[in-house]
This record gives sequence, C-alpha cells and structure tokens, in this order.
Amino acid sequence: MELRHLRYFLTVAEQLHFARAAEILGIAPPTLSVQIQEIERKLQVQLFVRTKRSVALTSAGAAFAEQARAVLAQFDQALDVGRRAGRGELGKVEIGYVGSAVFGGILQQQISTFRRQWPQAEVQAREWPMDRLSAALEEGKVDIAFVRMPLALAPSLQSHVLLRDRFCLALPADHPLASGSGAVRARALAGEAFILPEQELGTREIWRRGGFTPRSESRPGSLLAVLAEVSVGAGVAVVPGVLTGVVDLPNVAYRPLAGAPIVSEVAAVFRRFERSPAVRNMVAAIRKSAPLAVPAQAVG
Repeated sequence: MELRHLRYFLTVAEQLHFARAAEILGIAPPTLSVQIQEIERKLQVQLFVRTKRSVALTSAGAAFAEQARAVLAQFDQALDVGRRAGRGELGKVEIGYVGSAVFGGILQQQISTFRRQWPQAEVQAREWPMDRLSAALEEGKVDIAFVRMPLALAPSLQSHVLLRDRFCLALPADHPLASGSGAVRARALAGEAFILPEQELGTREIWRRGGFTPRSESRPGSLLAVLAEVSVGAGVAVVPGVLTGVVDLPNVAYRPLAGAPIVSEVAAVFRRFERSPAVRNMVAAIRKSAPLAVPAQAVG
C-alpha cells in the first residue's frame, strides 16, 4: 500500500461521495472505486457501506481513517523537516574558539546574527586550545573555529578576518615600568620573565626588536591564565590590546608598546567544501562581515 492509497481513502472518507472525491483527486470515479476496493482487499475489511444514495464509513473505516490521517501528517512533517534541514534552517553548528574571540565580541556577534536568521538551528560553542583547532576542523569535531592569526592552515581550510588588533604589554602593577609615561620599548624588557599566550607572534617580535633572549618562559594556556600569572608577579606578557577594555584583573597594568604596531587578527576558519547546509549558512553570514578594528588605547 502506498501513500496515494491513503490519500484516496481519506478524500472519500471526508466527502462521502465518490464522484466529488474523484473530481478533487483528478481521477475518474471508476478508477477511484477500484483503488478503494484494492485497499479493502489488502486490509481484508470493508471500509465503506455503499448504497445508490449514500456512502458511509464502517467502524473499521473510521478507525483506519484516524490512523491514516496520523500517517499522512507525520509524512508531511518529515517532508517539511527535510526541506528545512536542506535549506540550513535546522541542523547543528559546532564552534571552537579562543579567548580573543570572546574578549573582542566577535563570537557573540556572529552567533547572535546567525540565531536571528535561523532561530531553530542549534549552535554549540566551547573554548579550545588554539593549536588543536585546525585538526579539529579537519576531523569534523568543530565546524567553525574563531582563532587569533596567524595560524598554519591545511589546504582544505580557509579563513575570514573579523577583527584587527594590536598587541600591548601586561605587567604586574608594582613593576617599575607599570607607572611610567609613554610606550615601553622592547629593549627595556630584556631580562624579564615572559608569560606566553597561545599566539606568540607579539612576544617573539618584541624579542626580535629588543635583540634578547628571555630570562624564562611560561606557557599556561588561555589568555586569562596568562594574565593570572602576570597578576601574581610571575612575569610580563605581550597580549592582545582588546583585553585592555574588558579584562581588569587586580595587580595587572597594561602599557602600549613602542615602535610600529604589532598587528594580529582574529579570524573565523572553516572547511572549503562544507556539506552541512546549517554550517554553510553561518559561513555565508560570516563572509558578509567586514573586519572590525580595535582602536589604539591609552593603557596604563
């Protein structure tokens, strides 16, 4: 028995008139009668009582009609879900991010934009170590990653810059350089212990400019962990400037760095050949976003 048989049966059950039902279905009345008889043969039960003047459902016909309506409603719902999932209105997007994406507001902005357009799609986001995100994307554990560039990407991945930032110096509030005026020169940091964030670009550029090797290095992980070590006097750190406006930890002072700005970017990274419609929708929205620029701030 096919779905069309259920539709034929229900149309007759609703009209209780074979000619009218046949007209609605766009088939000839004799053809409709044959189809109903075929259903009755398959079920081995009489569904209608027919006379020359009337058509009525039997008790078996009424019970069958209730279930047939439920089957067709479920089928129509399945079609609707399939079409919506195919358009990316449903589905799930797994996001991996580093702290910079949160501190700069990029993660919140992109998720909010996506949810306004596709409110029934599911978005899950969690923080990852930056050095694991590229592999997580390739392995399908993450669909979109928000990272601080530069980051080596496999040929199967591509990126879109969302935030342009510059590095600054974080140091204990009682450090001699914390209360000075003007920007801190790289040479002044020779002999310091350095706390390294996951993105070491800014730190290594300071070492290069100053022409020195750090006294010691620590790699605690996330930006908050880096600032925590700075706050307890374990060393200094070269961190994204966006932190100066959003993270105010006790015993941490921020100072600008002298010389040309050391620029870094926060970008969304995703697969080149994405199959999930929901993920493709979010990637398309991300691509429409122009990069935001973090203004230079007077930090101290």
